[in-house]
Amino acid sequence: MSSTFDAGIKPSEITPESVYLSRRTVLAAAVACGLVPSAMTAAATIPADGMFADLKKWPDSTTEKPASFKDITTYNNFYEFGTDKGDPAANAHTLKTSPWSVQVTGECGKPGTLALEDVLQPHTLEERIYRHRCVEAWSMVIPWVGFPLGDLLKRFEPTSKAKYVQFFSLADKQQMPGVRYPVLDWPYREGLTIEEAMHPLTLATVGLYGKVLPNQSGAPLRIVIPWKYGFKGAKSVVRIHFTDRQPQTSWNMAAPSEYGFYSNVNPNRPHPRWSQAKERRLGGGLFSGTIDTKIFNGYGDQVAQLYQGLDLIKNY
Repeated sequence: MSSTFDAGIKPSEITPESVYLSRRTVLAAAVACGLVPSAMTAAATIPADGMFADLKKWPDSTTEKPASFKDITTYNNFYEFGTDKGDPAANAHTLKTSPWSVQVTGECGKPGTLALEDVLQPHTLEERIYRHRCVEAWSMVIPWVGFPLGDLLKRFEPTSKAKYVQFFSLADKQQMPGVRYPVLDWPYREGLTIEEAMHPLTLATVGLYGKVLPNQSGAPLRIVIPWKYGFKGAKSVVRIHFTDRQPQTSWNMAAPSEYGFYSNVNPNRPHPRWSQAKERRLGGGLFSGTIDTKIFNGYGDQVAQLYQGLDLIKNY
């Protein structure tokens, strides 16, 4: 696929669609003949009908009522498809999500490029209901489908020099009309510390509400970090890079006084243009559904130890 971001992926390293389909056919035949271990039959794949079956329910999900599927998928930030909240749902049909590959580079023992089905094969998917908050003081509750990102990263054997993990999104002018304009310095990029990326709450996400991720939601692979603002989760990920230095992130590059590297949900650290102390749940009225924002988005018991000794006002 053509892209404005040259990740160093050779055409020969991208799985052709014909090969992708034939591999799925061979695997299905092998399972039917009993040639594949039963554990492999439970591994995740992208279903042809768009619906995941036999999802594991994560027991620590929030008990809050999820937002509706319509609200989740029609009010999005995905500037590659436009800057208005409704633009991604209107424009993202042009995104081709199969075949898809992810390149892994940097400070790791086993760099390489994986087709999406190879990313998924070792994993069993689970559904996790997470709170999800954006900086504009609105939030939603989403049943995400995925697996711990750390389980994927460990396969590439990050070295002791891997202090951070950087994520790059696809930037293709042919498929993504927003990339034709210099709204951001494309490609979209984000980053986490290695501890944040390896934390069991951080999710490599391929679906929501039991369905394959819609294009406007970051298909086919996005990152979800529930204690951070939504923009920290890169969408349509094509490259993962291990590095020994704090990486550049798109919104920090665009507006460093407003968007820091850490971007943890923190009601005590106002955005320069609005307060972060309150949030409004998506689907409610303009003046209804407003609640107090919780530090770390309510996940403080699980993640506060990651930031011991760090000034969360200066390191926003």
